Amino acid sequence: MNKILYKFLNFIDLQKGEEDQKKVLENILSNISFRGSNLWILACAIVIASVGLNVNSTAVIIGAMLISPLMGPIVGAGFGLGMYDFELVKKSIKNLAIATVVSLIVSSLYFYISPFKEVQSELLARTSPNIYDVLIAFFGGLVGVIAVTRVEKGNPIPGVAIATALMPPLCTAGYGLATGNYLFFGGAMYLYTINCVFICIATFIIVKYLKYPIAKQIDLKHQKQVKQGITILLFIMIVPSIYFAFQLFEEKKHKQRTEEFIENEFPQDEYTLIFQKTNFNTNPKKIELAFLSKKFSSSEIKKLNQKLKDYQLPNTELFIKQDTFDLKNDILNTLNNHKKTGDDKDALILNLQKKISDYQANNSKVSKETEILFPEINTVSITQYTSKDKTIPIILYKSKTELNLDSKRKLIIWLKQRLEKDSVEVYRQQQ
Repeated sequence: MNKILYKFLNFIDLQKGEEDQKKVLENILSNISFRGSNLWILACAIVIASVGLNVNSTAVIIGAMLISPLMGPIVGAGFGLGMYDFELVKKSIKNLAIATVVSLIVSSLYFYISPFKEVQSELLARTSPNIYDVLIAFFGGLVGVIAVTRVEKGNPIPGVAIATALMPPLCTAGYGLATGNYLFFGGAMYLYTINCVFICIATFIIVKYLKYPIAKQIDLKHQKQVKQGITILLFIMIVPSIYFAFQLFEEKKHKQRTEEFIENEFPQDEYTLIFQKTNFNTNPKKIELAFLSKKFSSSEIKKLNQKLKDYQLPNTELFIKQDTFDLKNDILNTLNNHKKTGDDKDALILNLQKKISDYQANNSKVSKETEILFPEINTVSITQYTSKDKTIPIILYKSKTELNLDSKRKLIIWLKQRLEKDSVEVYRQQQ
């Protein structure tokens, strides 16, 4: 039994293939400082990562992470803690602070100047850290420091740079500063702090395990204070991230049940769903739907809301946006709003009828023109719906086969110009 245990421990021994410790420390010290070329490399990497986040390009973001020198001072702080070399810790934290400030300034300037300030999915992904980010940072840090202490560095270093993702949160924080979105800034900086702290803690553990020489002998009381400080820091980082992870789990569960509710209660062969939005962060939670032609009475909507409980969707309310191009409602609403009487009402009704007639005539022309310009289309019908006070035309076409991407793109561009609308949605109806 002892022989098997010895073989197993020998098999997983980290000291095999270990680089000379003095040489490792020299490399660590050389990568801590942020001056000259290191500072320029960092600034360029930040710009590249900001562009990647701006255009939602994962490949560009990965490239920026690969060339980023941010890992140096974090690993240096971990070595300093593990060896009780507090001068090394101070130097590492000072350089990390310089790198962080430079990164925030460069990314903020980029996003302030950039004409494109839309929130992309790559930006959103860096604003709500959770326990999974803690695990990634910790195990990524373990891999990184193990690779640093090897004679053969191997392939892990680039992978660690990508996995731990120090650059994107900093750039997202810069975006938050540039646009005045301090929730983005706070979330991104929290993620960045998580990455820094857990890479540092992972480094501390490996340094202690490999028994690097203590730079300065300190008594047990001071050693205990260092360990207590690390424990408090871990607690501060982990507790909020567990809460965010629970929120993420609940949101995904809610979305899954919402999809099940929509799929069962509004089957595709009976209803044409043209708008769907779920808001998890309101109280009560909201499900907003709009259908192409189907209208629901208040009693039907009430019954559907009652059914939400059957799908385990408590504290959730269903809103159905009814067809906005309702002739009677438009006339009645306009009359009530203006409180017109007698001849004024008649004039208003005539005006509304003329607008509707013009709308229908224009749609008829557009339909015929579309069929001429796109011969692969058999018939075209046009309706519209309103979202956030914005009327969006819906074009339904019939054809033997789905339009290819190029034809569909040309059709949308032409319809936008023809109908003088910023947004148009095109769907194919089955023959």
